[in-house]
Amino acid sequence: MHEDGNGERRAAERDARSASARSGVDQRVDQEFLSLERELTVFLRRARASSGEMAREVHPDLEPAAYGLLVRLEECGAQRATELAAYIGVGKATMSRQLRALEELGFVSREPDPADGRAWLISLTERGRVDFGRVRDARRERYVRQLAGWDRSEVAELARLLHQLNAGAE
Repeated sequence: MHEDGNGERRAAERDARSASARSGVDQRVDQEFLSLERELTVFLRRARASSGEMAREVHPDLEPAAYGLLVRLEECGAQRATELAAYIGVGKATMSRQLRALEELGFVSREPDPADGRAWLISLTERGRVDFGRVRDARRERYVRQLAGWDRSEVAELARLLHQLNAGAE
């Protein structure tokens, strides 16, 4: 079928209206995701600064990234370095460097994995547990103060949504 100039113009107008309608929906969705991106960026920037402060409170030479390792070891107990690297999302070399620094500071120890003599299990030392616990309690108190005006169900919902976001990223 051969279109004349008017038929082609009508098809172009129809396509433009359709694209415009999609664009309106896309713009609303884009605004939601732009807002999410903006808020997450601010949150992550503040979280990084807070982790740096918390790490320095545990020990002045502790790297901020290593604080997350202490959290994981405290929550889950002894783990292999490969498990920690996978959870944190870093490579083996980075994990080895961070664990070596934590070991030198006396916060973690290594022992042979009974399930595989070639592997090592990393765990918190008593010093690591005590120093980390003190700082973690202070951090929790900071959250309590920051969210004092929130209803407990809102705090629980925020925790649930953050867990859902983190689980989706794994």
